[in-house]
Amino acid sequence: MAAVVAQSHHIFGLRTGVRNNLLFFDEQTVIFPSGNNCVRYNIDQKWQRFIPGTERSHSMQALAISANRRYLAVAERGEKGTITVYDLQHEQSRKRKVLTGGEVAVQEFVCMAFSPDSKYLLGQAGGPEWTLFYWVWEKHKVMATVKTTSTGPISQVSFNPQDNTQICVSGNGVFKLFRYAEGALKQSNAVKETQNILSHAWMSEERVIAGTETGRLLVFESGDLRWEMSVTSKASTQEAERRTEKKSEDAPSVPASLPRVTAITAYSKGFACSAGPGTVCLFEKTEEKDNYRRTREIKIPPDPCSNEPSQAEQQEITTLCISPSEETLATSTDRGQLYHITLSSAEMSKGEQAQFEFLSHSFHSSVITGLSICMRKPLIATCSLDHSVRIWNFETNALELYKEFQEELYSVALHPSGLFIVVGFSDKIRLMNLLTDDIRTFKEFTVRGCRECAFSHGGHMFAAVNGNVIHIYSTTTFNSILNLKGHNGKVRSIAWSADDSHLVSCGMDGAVYEWNTLSGKRESESVLKSCSYTGVALSPETKSIFAVGSDCTLKEIHDCQILREVVSDDVLYTTIAMTHSGRALFTGTAIGTVRAIKYPLPLQKEWTEYQAHSAPITKMVVTFDDQYLLTVSEDGCLLIWKIIDKEGWGLKRDKEMTYAEEILITKSDLEEKNQIMLELKTRVEELKMENEYQLRLKDMTYNEKIKDLTEKFTQQMESLRTENKVLKTETEKQEVVHHEALIEVMERHSKEQQDLESTNNQKLMLEYEKHQELQLKSQQMQESYEEKLRQLEDSKVRALEEITQFYEAKIQEKVLTLGQCQDESWQQVREFEEMTKQMEEDTDRELQDIRVKYERKLREEKETNLRLKGETGVMKKKFSSLQREIDDRNVEIEKLKVEQQKLLAFIKSLEKDILGLKRGIQESHLTIQDKDKLIYDLKKKNQELEKFKFVLDYTVKDLKSKIEPRENDIKELKGQIQEMEGELDQFHKKNTQLELTIANLKLKLKATDKEMHKEMQRVRDVEALVQKFKTDLHNCVGFIQEPKKLKESIRNLYERYVQQSDVVEMVGGVGVDTDIQREYSRQREHLEKNVASLKKKLANETEVHQAVKVKMMKENVFLIKEINDLRKELMVVRAQVHDYEIQVGLNKKNKPKSNRDIRMTASAGTATRLEEEAERIIQLQRLELQRLRQEVQGQSRTLTPPTPSASTKLPALTA
Repeated sequence: MAAVVAQSHHIFGLRTGVRNNLLFFDEQTVIFPSGNNCVRYNIDQKWQRFIPGTERSHSMQALAISANRRYLAVAERGEKGTITVYDLQHEQSRKRKVLTGGEVAVQEFVCMAFSPDSKYLLGQAGGPEWTLFYWVWEKHKVMATVKTTSTGPISQVSFNPQDNTQICVSGNGVFKLFRYAEGALKQSNAVKETQNILSHAWMSEERVIAGTETGRLLVFESGDLRWEMSVTSKASTQEAERRTEKKSEDAPSVPASLPRVTAITAYSKGFACSAGPGTVCLFEKTEEKDNYRRTREIKIPPDPCSNEPSQAEQQEITTLCISPSEETLATSTDRGQLYHITLSSAEMSKGEQAQFEFLSHSFHSSVITGLSICMRKPLIATCSLDHSVRIWNFETNALELYKEFQEELYSVALHPSGLFIVVGFSDKIRLMNLLTDDIRTFKEFTVRGCRECAFSHGGHMFAAVNGNVIHIYSTTTFNSILNLKGHNGKVRSIAWSADDSHLVSCGMDGAVYEWNTLSGKRESESVLKSCSYTGVALSPETKSIFAVGSDCTLKEIHDCQILREVVSDDVLYTTIAMTHSGRALFTGTAIGTVRAIKYPLPLQKEWTEYQAHSAPITKMVVTFDDQYLLTVSEDGCLLIWKIIDKEGWGLKRDKEMTYAEEILITKSDLEEKNQIMLELKTRVEELKMENEYQLRLKDMTYNEKIKDLTEKFTQQMESLRTENKVLKTETEKQEVVHHEALIEVMERHSKEQQDLESTNNQKLMLEYEKHQELQLKSQQMQESYEEKLRQLEDSKVRALEEITQFYEAKIQEKVLTLGQCQDESWQQVREFEEMTKQMEEDTDRELQDIRVKYERKLREEKETNLRLKGETGVMKKKFSSLQREIDDRNVEIEKLKVEQQKLLAFIKSLEKDILGLKRGIQESHLTIQDKDKLIYDLKKKNQELEKFKFVLDYTVKDLKSKIEPRENDIKELKGQIQEMEGELDQFHKKNTQLELTIANLKLKLKATDKEMHKEMQRVRDVEALVQKFKTDLHNCVGFIQEPKKLKESIRNLYERYVQQSDVVEMVGGVGVDTDIQREYSRQREHLEKNVASLKKKLANETEVHQAVKVKMMKENVFLIKEINDLRKELMVVRAQVHDYEIQVGLNKKNKPKSNRDIRMTASAGTATRLEEEAERIIQLQRLELQRLRQEVQGQSRTLTPPTPSASTKLPALTA
């Protein structure tokens, strides 16, 4: 690796041809492409950060920044089109993703856009397919692709700022809106546009404004064209016509061109768009019908340093962007310039013409052909085919001077003092002075088409190349000192030695010459006609010369011989430079890269390569203190590199060293400036006097006005104070009234609130209880249904898992087999590549050795031939002997030719072997294709599995759809339950009412029972009294024969049983009140009804008791039968006893009387005993019967209380 490292420090230039090549990262930082890098440039602090491009990229196509300003997408063209996404929040802007077209062959991406949430990315591929890619870029996943057009180019793609799924595409005859749905991009509008749309911008969720090639603005809403307008005003159209008329006068074949709307950008007030060359128009939204009116016109100012200042105004604007806070508008042009303007200043300067300012500096707009530095100042001089010379400062990174000329400039050289410059024009060389604000010609030399020029290190001479001749001039006398001739082709590069005693040159003829600048002689040479040299450099000791050319090698030449060659891997070196410490070499390539190579040159290919420019590097210089490396290229960019020597070698910068600060100025300029300063001083003094006088006058007038105003304000203050007091009193009264009303309202409100709370609390409690019951029921129902659903889901999940496991196992097996096959194929390819590399290296080495050997022999033969030709005139006598020697040499040459043919045959055999190996590679490709087919079959199977998965998803959806009607049934049942609960509540209410009525009826029954008992007691009393009356009457009837006693007894009866109240009642009963009778009849009817109901109950109960009586009677009959049976048995037993006694008496007649008497008495005793036992048993049975009868009577009494009836009769009187 190289001990010297180069870091990108600063770059001057803009890469044109990149879509959207200017972006705002934040309020003070912009991003733009320059060389093969993207640059982050801080406008205020002037620092730069580099994002290097990818290696081997052919060109950069487009840029895009995300809405959150975090990610940057860069589209590049190489072997295939790529989009690289960088993370800008990272310090070094690291790569996040590299996106490609995948299986679709894409050569380039012409435009891009991030989604509003920065998750998606659009990439529009170029022709002939014109495919639009829709990525989830973080996952490197293509969501959808669509072909946007088949003919014209696409100029811009964008997302809807409110919707990630809506996309707008515009181009030549194209304006299409796409919407992402169901995995595809589908066109949502049907507008057939015929105009060439160059740009568009979203104004709202539905409105898009598009700009055309003919200067028209088209407004689309929801994909349909609503209205259109012209971007130019009448004045600007007249100016354009005048310009076209002037051009037509100069060149009548050029047609008049309309202003092209190449860029549009939207902001909160409206939008900004380009309106022709060097013009930007601001449009603001009006309140009427959502139209837009043109408010401001901003133009690029003319260039005062240019030969034709109006040329700057003719630049076409390619990109417009507005800062995040909408304070700054920046633009880039087709000539590689960057401009900006603050929108607030553009709006303020309504009376004047608003003009852009340079964002950083004025850049070169074409190929940079010359580069030079000086020793006394930190200056860089560059010249370009854009007819300009520019002087840069590499310490302040600023543009010091620049001037444009009419002729083309080919070369430039800066004097070591930094005060003079030599510039090579197409017709002559000019020595110029670098003044404070101008570059003025001092001396001209007639050297045409000078492609190279250089000052000596001492500054007393300079060399200029004219074709194949090098002219050396004195800077003091301006005379031609030397003309160095010797090159057969054009000289491409020259270099002075450190002591200015030697000059080294190289040319297209393959020659490298070292000249002595004192004598003009050629001291050393190295000629290689097969190589066209483009760059040369000298070592610090002037011992070695380094040259690069068309043979793609770096050569170190010492003492006319090539010591070392470093091959560049088929990359063409264009220029070379060496550090003054002699530790490293830097080479520029045709692909725009810079290589740092350690010195002494390594045997192997060891270097560090840096991405620098997008075109071949034309010049390269190292500063005298080895601090910076400067490179320029055909892309018009100047790149400053910081050189870091890791090993600590080289010239270290002296801290006390300061650059010269003196400048050149002509005497006339100085006198003019002094005169202007004097005039300005006098003018300033006059203005001071005038201003002082004006200020005094204004003070007087303002003092008078202040007095008048103070008097007026004091009067008004007094009147306002009185009004304020009156208003305060009124407010106090109203506050008291309002306070009383408030108290009353609050009291009412509190009472009503308490009432409502009490009522609502009761209702809430009832509703809460109902709600809890319903919740319990619903929970039970839900639990049951959830259990069923869980069971169904578990069964489905199990089935799915089984299927997925089965197919995943199959896929894993296939993947394993695929991986093995791929590994085998990769191993075979690697082995083949190693074989081919070894064979190629061997053949190259052998060929090189043979070539060197025969070249040496050929050189020797040529030298001998020349020697022989010179000696032929002198040595004619030895002609025969020399002829023989020549023949011998010819024979040897023939032998060498034979050997060469053999070697060629050997090379052909090797080529055949290579063809066989290539066939093997093709066979391996065929096997790889077979594997790809297998992979395709596996993908098909995977698709079938996805279809099966889709079917399962459909079944799951079907089951869910079946569950929904059940849930509806559940809802209906819940509704029925609620209705039934409502009915239950009604039944409960009815039951409570019925219970109340039953309680009332029970109370009434108790009252009627009490009255009935009272009446029954009265009846009993009356019956007892009647019984007494009967007995007394029966006694009185006994005196019927005796009238006096009968009279007295009847009187006694009357006195005893008839009372005065009864008589009064009998007499006064007739006049009882009818109301009492009615009440009595009502009570009687009620009692009669109660009695009738009780009779019915009694009849029912009597039936029950009769059944019980019948049962008891049956039991009694059964018992009586048993008694009769026992009696019969007793009678039988008695008869047997009697028979037994008779038998006993007959057998014992012969015995004595005493024994017979004894036995008779004994038999009589036994008989009596038996009779007593029988009677005792009968009595017991009778007692049992009586007891049963009493129980039956007692039960009948309890069940049937005695009730008096109307049919009862008094018992007969007994004497």
